[in-house]
Amino acid sequence: MANQHGDFVWYELMTSDSNAAQEFYSGLLGWSYKDSGQDQVDYRVFSAGESQIGGQLQLTPPMVEHGARPAWVGYIRVDNVPTALEKARAAGATVLMEGQEVPGVGPFAMLHDPEGAFFYIIDDQSGEDSHAFSTHEPKVGHCAWNELMAGDKDAAMKFYGDQFGWAVADSMDMGPMGRYDMLKCGEDRDFMFGGLMTRPPAMPVSMWTFYFRVPEIDAAVAYVKENGGEILNGPIEVPGGDHCINAMDPQGAMFSVIGSKSPSE
Repeated sequence: MANQHGDFVWYELMTSDSNAAQEFYSGLLGWSYKDSGQDQVDYRVFSAGESQIGGQLQLTPPMVEHGARPAWVGYIRVDNVPTALEKARAAGATVLMEGQEVPGVGPFAMLHDPEGAFFYIIDDQSGEDSHAFSTHEPKVGHCAWNELMAGDKDAAMKFYGDQFGWAVADSMDMGPMGRYDMLKCGEDRDFMFGGLMTRPPAMPVSMWTFYFRVPEIDAAVAYVKENGGEILNGPIEVPGGDHCINAMDPQGAMFSVIGSKSPSE
């Protein structure tokens, strides 16, 4: 399926220890890694089978001095970066980095939305479609869901809807936690790509979370615990029968995985 303006097309891990992070995630998600070939930066591309999923950036001392910390950030495709930046600024977003370009791909920029959730935009001119997010079929190692926890959910929906053409496709009542909105990119799309919910009071800032698929959730829980990670929440069942966890990797980046329960359970 062809990518369009507003689609998530790439996922990036910023980490303090690239070798350790590579070992952790390759064991958890089966990713294979290769060097990107960029000069003066340790940037590794990871793939699930033949599909490139994202990149891993080694944080440098200057990056850390300027506030960078281990974290996952998603890339959203746009038709034109300067136009998208102008529109995002006018809507209250803060542009953190611009004027950069991925060799052979196209220009990109880093922003945070009006509530402080980080994301990238990129004008992918490579001519190749991204399969990092699995649109219809469950695929191990691919992203299965993109979730935003926002302080003002309605304001967040207006911001992202105006910027990227996102629409609420369905909603679910979560009781005291409020309404959970499920999103699609454009009214004509036949799949949902993510969700939007009000962040819990214990969460100090709005943030994006990306759920990568594992074969079996209990095995993933055991792996995280045995390899220096920390389970923050779950496993919990989600609509459709899968289970998910929110966790922290050994370097302190929050991540999430989703998978099935063992048939014997």
